[in-house]
Amino acid sequence: MQLSALLAKRSDGKCELCSSSDGLSPYDVAFAPHADADGTIFICSTCLAQIDKKEELNATHWRCLESSMWSEVPAIKVTSWRMLNRLKEHSWASDQLDMLYLEEDMLVWAKAAGDHENDAAVVLHRDSNGHVLQNGDAVVLTKSLDVKGSTLNARMGTVVRNIRLVADNTDQIEGRIEGQQIVILTQYVRRQNS
Repeated sequence: MQLSALLAKRSDGKCELCSSSDGLSPYDVAFAPHADADGTIFICSTCLAQIDKKEELNATHWRCLESSMWSEVPAIKVTSWRMLNRLKEHSWASDQLDMLYLEEDMLVWAKAAGDHENDAAVVLHRDSNGHVLQNGDAVVLTKSLDVKGSTLNARMGTVVRNIRLVADNTDQIEGRIEGQQIVILTQYVRRQNS
């Protein structure tokens, strides 16, 4: 039986964290000792986006951990521990964290992601108006820009399509202007409405 079919059966066709049935997919929990059903969970797109820090944490959504943390599946327990740590400024999450027991090897696995050492802040690529940018978006320049090392002058109002987010710097995106790939500061763009 394929892993995704096994996970769908194990979860009864629902997210193993919040019980939603929308947009389900297998998720390999980071630093799992084995790439099998014990190291993988079946989750919805909402949980996935927040776990991967692509959306801000919605504490109300994560109240689901109050029940899912008691699962016997190691990957669910580890993910619950990590998310409760990211939400520990909320008293309910801190209380649940105090009750959650992980065996020593599972605790090592859970701590490998470092969620217990960081706050829950999610740093996203945002345009000059504060809108979240995604790979593939189109943006409009809000200021004329001289491109370093080139004679190219990108004029205000220029549309840059199919941008790419710079992974390690939320202040930068990459895009093509007049056939030339350039890095653009997010403070000088606004997302173009679809």
